[in-house]
Amino acid sequence: MARRKEVVIVGAGPAGVFAGLALSDLPGVRVRIVEQGPDIDERLATRGAKKGKLDPGWLLRGWGGAGAFSDGKLTLSPEVGGQLKSYLPPGEVNALLGEVDQMWVQFGAPQEVYGGDEDAMAELARRAARADLDFVGTRIRHMGTDRCPVILREMRGALGENVEVHARERATRIRVSKGRVTGVDTAEGNRYRADYVIVAPGRDGSQWFMEEAGRLGLGRADNPVDVGVRVEVPAEVMADVTAKAYESKLIFYSKSFDDRVRTFCMCPYGEVVKEENEGVVTVNGQSYAGKRTANTNFALLVSTRFTEPFHDPIAYGRYLARLANLISHGVICQRLGDLRLGRRSTSERIARGLVRPTLGCATPGDLSFALPHRHLSSILEALEALDRFAPGVASRHTLLYGIEVKFYSARPHLTEKLETEVTNLFAVGDGAGVTRGLVQASASGLLAGREVRRRVESGPQ
Repeated sequence: MARRKEVVIVGAGPAGVFAGLALSDLPGVRVRIVEQGPDIDERLATRGAKKGKLDPGWLLRGWGGAGAFSDGKLTLSPEVGGQLKSYLPPGEVNALLGEVDQMWVQFGAPQEVYGGDEDAMAELARRAARADLDFVGTRIRHMGTDRCPVILREMRGALGENVEVHARERATRIRVSKGRVTGVDTAEGNRYRADYVIVAPGRDGSQWFMEEAGRLGLGRADNPVDVGVRVEVPAEVMADVTAKAYESKLIFYSKSFDDRVRTFCMCPYGEVVKEENEGVVTVNGQSYAGKRTANTNFALLVSTRFTEPFHDPIAYGRYLARLANLISHGVICQRLGDLRLGRRSTSERIARGLVRPTLGCATPGDLSFALPHRHLSSILEALEALDRFAPGVASRHTLLYGIEVKFYSARPHLTEKLETEVTNLFAVGDGAGVTRGLVQASASGLLAGREVRRRVESGPQ
């Protein structure tokens, strides 16, 4: 009797979940999903017990990964949210994203899609161009922070009996012999043999995977690091834009330094939240399907790609985040008017403002002590351009939270099936530097899972 094949998936974010779904009904195979955080029921229970105020670290780890309590945006464009177009022809990428989208809908994502009105998108593009901005139109399906974990719970329940979920178990080492993957070790003392390993470490595991890739001698390409602030304005300021596009992808190149500044993760009628990543507190945003606030928030990020001799953009981003944490014991909040005047914000000044902060635990302060002058100058220029696109964005009452950092892992050299230079070792999702959002992360996991399935079904490799 042939020995059954063993597959280990490291990480249960969207990439790992979709890899598991691709393999869940494959006979003669045992699939282990190893996830350092809690399972989805525990995450939901903890969230309910704390009345929605989940511990910041749990926002990133556990079943569903950072996607579980994210804003729940499904961005349906190969131009946004990842690098899959670097590996596959455009037609194949579009087909794969379409399949992933329908799987999310099958498990409960809403039917409504924003950004499908071509005339409305063209008008927004014209407005942006007049404001010295580049508008990237895309279709978006919004699930909401309240609905997203429920959908991921449905996916958890759809896994076949051949899939074992090992929650609260942290992978520590990828074992390789003679250029072929052989297993995964965990901090809990387990040594799992594996014929195939799909590494989907997520944002919270990106540093670990980068270290493992270095130990294994995998070739890597550094991704840029995005550093900036979370901007909060009255929802009415952006209402005509968010009603048409939900999320506006706007790109600006600063006059002072020619730095690329972009909006990211727009949350209409949403709230600002804090995150914790290995002891570093950063800021993010989210919106709900079932409730609204009076504000809209979005990230404004400056992209930096380092060259020789520096090759650790994640360390740079973490350094800036730690500096902000040192100053504020967490997240800094500052009125734009105070930043322009070169003074810190105080609780009294914020209370007199027109924008009521949705993140109550932020510390009034001065972002100029945490962000480099180059970044601040580019952000201020971008806010002026955005104000021409949507008047009111650059009001003195606008709130800036900092800092926001997007850690993109160094991307290993991969084949078109996302296989590394080690045979049968695949790397997928945000933590592997391949993607930057729910849809492309899910698609990368599905792509790798299907390739493992094909190899199992075709016989010995």
